[in-house]
Amino acid sequence: MLLRLAYLAVSSVFAFMRLLPMSDVDKEIEILTLRHQLDVLQRQIDRPRVAPADRTFLAALLHRLPRPRLRQLHLIVSPETILRWHRDLMRRRHANASRHKRPGRPATRRAIQALVLRLAHENASWGYRRIHGELATLEIKVAPSTVWEILRAHGIEPAPERDHQTWATFLHSQAQAILACDFFTATTLNGATLYVFAAIEHANRQVRILGATTHPTAAWVTQAARNLMMDLQDAGTTVTHLIRDRDSKYTRAFDAVFAAEGIEIVTTGIRVPRMNSIMERWVQTCRHELLDRTLIWNQAHLLHALGEFESFYNQHRPHRTLHNAAPLRPFPEPMTDPDRLDVHRRDRLGGLLHEYAHAA
Repeated sequence: MLLRLAYLAVSSVFAFMRLLPMSDVDKEIEILTLRHQLDVLQRQIDRPRVAPADRTFLAALLHRLPRPRLRQLHLIVSPETILRWHRDLMRRRHANASRHKRPGRPATRRAIQALVLRLAHENASWGYRRIHGELATLEIKVAPSTVWEILRAHGIEPAPERDHQTWATFLHSQAQAILACDFFTATTLNGATLYVFAAIEHANRQVRILGATTHPTAAWVTQAARNLMMDLQDAGTTVTHLIRDRDSKYTRAFDAVFAAEGIEIVTTGIRVPRMNSIMERWVQTCRHELLDRTLIWNQAHLLHALGEFESFYNQHRPHRTLHNAAPLRPFPEPMTDPDRLDVHRRDRLGGLLHEYAHAA
């Protein structure tokens, strides 16, 4: 119908343009001719069929003419039919307009909705009244009920039900003062199993290899804890939380070493390694890049290899979390003339680890 209506409109425009250069006498003669032809056709056809596009086109052209004038025209339908077609056309137009118009108050702007959701996510203890007050401080005028509707529409629970600290939130908020530790095993060529004790700082990802032994007794683990505390004090590192699993190797004497320094012990859930994910990820890195690619002769060889890997990891290996910087090496300034490159390679552990640096 729309294509037919557009065709009728375009053809009528061209017909109107054709009439412009004609004289009034020529127009009158053409009108009389067309009227006569219409009379002939009406005598032959009892009831002509009019398509919906033709009805719309005729109603749009003739609705401005008064009814007496319509009666004087030789039309294929009555003037009442033309007026009825026009009323139907206007009724459908208003119906379509009201269908697309949303009832009630206008929708809240998307920028305001996004700000409400941001305040709710960043402040778990804020209810809709508190968020409304913050918006009023920012000179954003909305009703408290509007804030409540936005939160409910996006599935955000009331403040008392979401005002609890998740594990991820705890790690992000306390990362600067969190230390994690764990044991992992390495097997020598003669089949002996060595237990390696390591710790890592969440803030800068610096790792410390605290030792390796075939029998991690309570005294050995406690002494490793004392050595770790001395290293942290020498480095001026402030730690408030230590994350460890529930292994029986961690005795009360081990926890007492950290408790004496005001460090709180945080134990992970049973069989939930993700609660100590940073430490577990480093253990996996150590296996993939070192232990799975070399043969360990004995305990001394293991400690030497781990010492080299510790130095490589802390001073050279880039970290995505640190924006490709190393824990103990800040990210260098970008080069201004990269066309001239003189890069040297330094091998560690017989070429197992490679370090690249610019020539001096």
